Amino acid sequence: MEKASAAKLKIRKGDNVVVISGRDKGKTGEVLRVFPSELRAIVQGVAIARRHTRPRMGEPGGIVEKELKIHISNLAHLDPKTGKPTRVGYKRLEDGRKVRIARRSGEIIES
Repeated sequence: MEKASAAKLKIRKGDNVVVISGRDKGKTGEVLRVFPSELRAIVQGVAIARRHTRPRMGEPGGIVEKELKIHISNLAHLDPKTGKPTRVGYKRLEDGRKVRIARRSGEIIES
């Protein structure tokens, strides 16, 4: 698979998204981190994996749950008005700012 070089993504850190396909379909969460070169993101509470870790100095060992990366094509923004999945568009405001809007309702997506 080709990797994009500094791809322009519509999903950013802090966005509320829903998983639209895969084993976690239907789960929602906040984007914690985005990896533009890999076209992947980490979403809070989605794609949880259990890792067995050894004890280190100052840290106990045991089974740790952590979120894995998920491909951004499997994510959709949540509409701020309805809470349903939506696509993202862009709009210029009167003061010249360019903002992201939810296509479903026309609401501005805050991040």
